[in-house]
Amino acid sequence: MTVQAEPMLVAGLIEVCRATIAENTDHLCALDRAIGDGDHGTNMRRGCEAVSAEGESLSSLPFADAVEKIGLTLVMSVGGAAGPLYGTLLMEIGRELRKSEEKADFSLVLKKAIDAVARRGRAHAGDKTLLDVLYPVHAELEARSPLGDIARKAERSASRTADMKAMRGRAAYLGERSIGHVDPGASSCALLTTAICRYLGEHRPE
Repeated sequence: MTVQAEPMLVAGLIEVCRATIAENTDHLCALDRAIGDGDHGTNMRRGCEAVSAEGESLSSLPFADAVEKIGLTLVMSVGGAAGPLYGTLLMEIGRELRKSEEKADFSLVLKKAIDAVARRGRAHAGDKTLLDVLYPVHAELEARSPLGDIARKAERSASRTADMKAMRGRAAYLGERSIGHVDPGASSCALLTTAICRYLGEHRPE
């Protein structure tokens, strides 16, 4: 899958992500209360609203620039670990797209961005973080799976974090007691992935 700039793409993706997080804020906070501070949903909603507030200016930028600026906005507006991790992901995607003049295979771009997130969070697959969604999503993308399959993999991967012991973040202090709870970051990542896949399926032909 290649990525090319489209005038309405940024605006549409911003809105679908904002709406998805707004709809699931309470759910994400409930997940976070079980193993964290209980504010992941409100933090993510604040970040998405900050991005939405910049929607008009973002939509006027080249796609790569818009993605990078969205990442920077999330770093500045989302509390906890989520801001730096989501921000790093998007800033690196933007930078890699710019290097390749926005015509690169997106699976290659995403892999570099995910690896940057792993370095930033000093985390690995299996540590019960959003990486446990991002790496499986990348594998599906690399295999040229349909968008529906990518979304389903994201959802299943988030659910599987319930069987993992947290190794990073506040949840890591719970040790074995973190087992049995879905990671809130993995859940928000799956929700956003599903929303993006649905939007692209409806608005962009394969």
